[in-house]
Amino acid sequence: MRRPKGIKTRKSVAKRFKITGGGKVLFRGAGRRHLLQTKNPGRRRSLRKAKLLGPTDTYRITQNLPFSH
Repeated sequence: MRRPKGIKTRKSVAKRFKITGGGKVLFRGAGRRHLLQTKNPGRRRSLRKAKLLGPTDTYRITQNLPFSH
């Protein structure tokens, strides 16, 4: 049976970004995978937090996540 046509969520985008209630986009910053011993503890702590995406990229991400806003 054929799949019905319609708008779809980009699943690769859905796994990497989260939309907040106010419409802001959160993402995990780079630099937390390896070589952590050379980074100082404050930098490692700040890498734990999710970051906010800028307005241009926010628009692009929300276009790929049609059911989240």
